[in-house]
Amino acid sequence: MEQKHALLALAESLAAHQGVTHFAISMRALGKGDFFKKLGQPGAGCHIRTAERLMAWFSDHWPTDLEWPSDIPRPPKSKKEAA
Repeated sequence: MEQKHALLALAESLAAHQGVTHFAISMRALGKGDFFKKLGQPGAGCHIRTAERLMAWFSDHWPTDLEWPSDIPRPPKSKKEAA
């Protein structure tokens, strides 16, 4: 799965699970609410560092009662979060 679509899928899944919008997930992860809205537009993308930071954030903050999507490789939890 393309990284852009993986990030959008993770945001949508987590937002639905928590009963919030992708705006709230964007605020929590990046401090700005419009990231996923912009990322979802045709031709949009993001810097690789932003994508890596988001993937790590999702992995570190993913609820234990929500299964991580099987078609998206999950990065290991950060050392800070694993402790």
